[in-house]
Order: sequence, then C-alpha cells, then structure tokens
Amino acid sequence: MSSAGAPQPACAALRRGGADDEVVRFAREVGPDGPVAAVGARTRWTLGGTPTPGTRLVPVPGGVVEHRAEEMTVRVRAGTPVAELHSELAASGQRTSLPERGGTVGGALAVGESHLCALGRGPVRDAVLQVRYVSADGRVVTGGGPTVKNVSGYDLPRLLVGSLGTLGLIAEVVLRTQPVPAAGCWFRAEGADPWAARDLLYRPAAILWDGGSVWARLEGDPADVSDSRSALDRVGTWEEVAGPPVLPPQRWSLRPRELRQGPVAGYGPNWVAEIGVGTVHASSMQPPRRVQAAVVELHRRLKEGFDPTGRLAPGRSVLGAVLVDAPSASVSGAGSGAVPTGTGGVEAAGSAG
Repeated sequence: MSSAGAPQPACAALRRGGADDEVVRFAREVGPDGPVAAVGARTRWTLGGTPTPGTRLVPVPGGVVEHRAEEMTVRVRAGTPVAELHSELAASGQRTSLPERGGTVGGALAVGESHLCALGRGPVRDAVLQVRYVSADGRVVTGGGPTVKNVSGYDLPRLLVGSLGTLGLIAEVVLRTQPVPAAGCWFRAEGADPWAARDLLYRPAAILWDGGSVWARLEGDPADVSDSRSALDRVGTWEEVAGPPVLPPQRWSLRPRELRQGPVAGYGPNWVAEIGVGTVHASSMQPPRRVQAAVVELHRRLKEGFDPTGRLAPGRSVLGAVLVDAPSASVSGAGSGAVPTGTGGVEAAGSAG
C-alpha cells in the first residue's frame, strides 16, 4: 500500500513552517478540544479578564532559539522572560522594544505593551516579524517572515499582538532587534512644558509627565546627547536622575493629542503619561470607552473566524466593557450603555495592566 494516502503522525500534522520540538510539544498539550489558555509569568494575568473556571492552563515554552546579530533579528519562544532575552542580546550590543516591567515575551505581546521608551524604540507590534502560534484546532500556524514582513491576507503578527490569547496561543516569535546606543541618560525638570521639550529634541527616547514634573530620556552618540541636553535648558531647569518615575499599575490608551487636554480625574492620585505615545500609567483602571458598533462587529467576526467554538482564553475580552455608539444586531443590548463584548481581536487600544 502506498504511504501517500496514509495518515500523518500527530507530530507531523502539527509541525508546520519548521516548528521545533518545544513548539510541537506545546501544540500537543493545547490539543484541539476544550477551553484552554496559555500561562507564563502571570504578571499581566488579569488584563481583559481571567479565564473562566475549568479552563486548562498550558505553560508556554521558553528559551532563545537563534540570535542573528548581523541581521538584527532574534527567534525566541514566548515563555522566555524579557529580562533573560535582553541579557543575552546585550552581549552583542542589542535590545528590543519589549517592556522591562517583568514577565515573558509572550505575555508582553499578548497584552500589546511596548517599552516605556516607545517614542524612540517604536511600538512593539512593529518589531514582530514572524509569529508561530497554536490555533483553536491545535495546529501550529506561522505568519510573517523571519527577516522582512510579507503580508498577504491577515497580518498575523500585528493581529496577535494585543489579542490576549483569544485568537491563538503565541508559542514563538522572530523580533527585530535594535542597537544599544552609546550613551543614554534620564533628566528631570519641575514645571516644564512636556510638549515644548519634545519639540526641541530630535527623536527623544521618551518624554514623561505627571502633571508637575517632566522626565526626558536622551539616547544616541555622546555628543548628540550632550547637545540635546543643552537644548532642554530653553524650557526648564533640568537635572540628571537615575531613571524614570515609578509607574502606577494600570495602563490607559489615549490619542496622543488627548493628553494636551490636561489630567483626567479618573487617572487616580498617581499617573504618568507618555507624551507623543498616548499611554497613561494610572492608579485607576480606564473606564468603558466609546466604540463604534462596526468595531465591535469586526472583533466578533475575527473571533468567530479564528476561534469558532470560543475555546481560547474564555472569559477574556480585548474590548472589555465598551459604550457602543449605535445599535448593532450582532451585539446583544448594544446602544448607549456599557456592553461586555466577550470578543477577541486586534491590538488592545485601551487596556489596563
């Protein structure tokens, strides 16, 4: 009998796009049935809701698979601590745009959190060149390319960043790395105008503001950092400090221009805004946001397409409770009230975590 028509072994069916043994083992543990969620360091575990009781929690594999310093890319499994990844990259004078607030690579990507210096490093979604994830039917799926993004149909790397594991369970990614600058310093001024400070500088790494103090992170060639530091004297009295302020635990997402409207009482007693980015680290959770019904419908269709049975991270929602602008036949009770959507989808735009 010809072997062409014989069924493939389970591991062969799972192994697509060159997935290694650890990724295949993870896919086998996820399987094709029953409610399931990936688990890492749990540093952002409650964002978007916790998995419903009875959900199987599958540990994500860790480890740096391959670092191509000359191509400025790194292949890393999702369960790898960000600190471990950055420690290994530092030996070659490189880094990534992942946040350094603890947790794993996959956790940071699942919640869509960028580094505090996103103004200079760019958003984390732009650093993901390729993603390998386990789909709702238990297969390993690869999206993107290891060196250059090549998008046809869904841009899977961007789609999975911020999806909270509701569309697929991230197992491994290829990230674009960046060179560690020759010099980098934090400076602080009391009462300075954060937007004036930003306008003075060429590509600052970060401008932070808490309503009173402003922090500026300058990076690059030592001479350029010195020139930028001198330019800051036009808008305040600055002193070098050891680092940024302590960040409150919740994370709001606003349009960058909305920060110009001033502090919002709902931030709570402590908050730190990332000027030019729109992220606000606050003491209080962001309240329900107003979302167009079409956006809610888009999330519903994405979830239905990627996870028709709703088995991935049940109980989690990218949108959370939202205020829907207009009625939608696809959203029960949609109107002007708060509606918990229960759908997964594109990058979390206004999340706490």
